[in-house]
Amino acid sequence: MSTEKQVRHRAGTVEENSLKIDRGKAEQIVEALNTDLAATYVLYHQLRKHHWNVEGAEFEQLHDWFGDAAEDAEDNADDLAERVQALGGVPVSGLRSLADHAPVESESDDVYDVRTSMANDLQLYQDVIESVREHVALAEDLGDYATSELLRDVLEDLEDDAHEAHHFLEDDTLVLEDATH
Repeated sequence: MSTEKQVRHRAGTVEENSLKIDRGKAEQIVEALNTDLAATYVLYHQLRKHHWNVEGAEFEQLHDWFGDAAEDAEDNADDLAERVQALGGVPVSGLRSLADHAPVESESDDVYDVRTSMANDLQLYQDVIESVREHVALAEDLGDYATSELLRDVLEDLEDDAHEAHHFLEDDTLVLEDATH
């Protein structure tokens, strides 16, 4: 732990910002962004878990997809955290704080078959998408058009990955269930 004695900016507070966004509005937006940041980290960790544990005939394609999707989530989390800071807030970062702020939960630590894992990911994507959509509207209503645009970009990434996850779950495949035929 750091030996630093002076806290420069307390978590959960919002200071004046250089963006000329009213502190009261910034507080609402920072809260929303921290919620989405926490949810994005839940998604990130679940995708990483699946990246590490995937097996089977489609291993290489799914391993790559889970890895790429986790990187998308990590990039989005970074963008969200930087916007929180720009608005005068403190991005949530500790594991306990992330869990407290996240409106979603990941699956258990158990390893599931790939179809169950992907279905769990799709559900998690859908839950995060709902949260981000609400916050696009909030930022827009509060006149923070840059945050609204950022959240739209995050939403587009989430929807693209959710759409791909949905395609993996379709029942049409070249892989045979019973290889003895």
